[in-house]
Amino acid sequence: MKKPTSATELFQRLAEAMSQSVTPDTVLVGIHTGGVWIAERLHQVLGIKAPMGSIDVSYHRDDLHLGGGRSGGRASQLPLHVEGAHVVIVDDVLATGRTIRAAMNELFDYGRPAKIDLAVLLDRGGRELPIAATWCGETISLPASQMLELTRSDNGDLAFRVVEK
Repeated sequence: MKKPTSATELFQRLAEAMSQSVTPDTVLVGIHTGGVWIAERLHQVLGIKAPMGSIDVSYHRDDLHLGGGRSGGRASQLPLHVEGAHVVIVDDVLATGRTIRAAMNELFDYGRPAKIDLAVLLDRGGRELPIAATWCGETISLPASQMLELTRSDNGDLAFRVVEK
């Protein structure tokens, strides 16, 4: 497995790729937790004026019966103007696509956006649903026995680490 590029470099790639397509009215919605950290930075770097949102996908997971849901989830917080807005869902890693599907289900509980895009730092493959990122910092291969975890240091620096499932 090739080690992923640094999270800082991936963030810079992602922000540059998005810069021509987002406007100050674009609504960024980060998926807890890593997606929120990335969305906060993108919101600032891209000069977006619309309020940012956050989504907890716990209650829309399709694997709750398999023990795939988290307990003690956070409440989603979305701006009031999701209806008719250009929304960008932001996450750290795209894998099966199931988290993104759950995020879209949660998003539609708040209204019907005009358009939804997806921005991720890493795409690790292994899709189980037909979901693709509009913007992606990098695509890597990773054995099914491993996962990537985004961490944030006390000073706000982001880093990926590979962990065994």
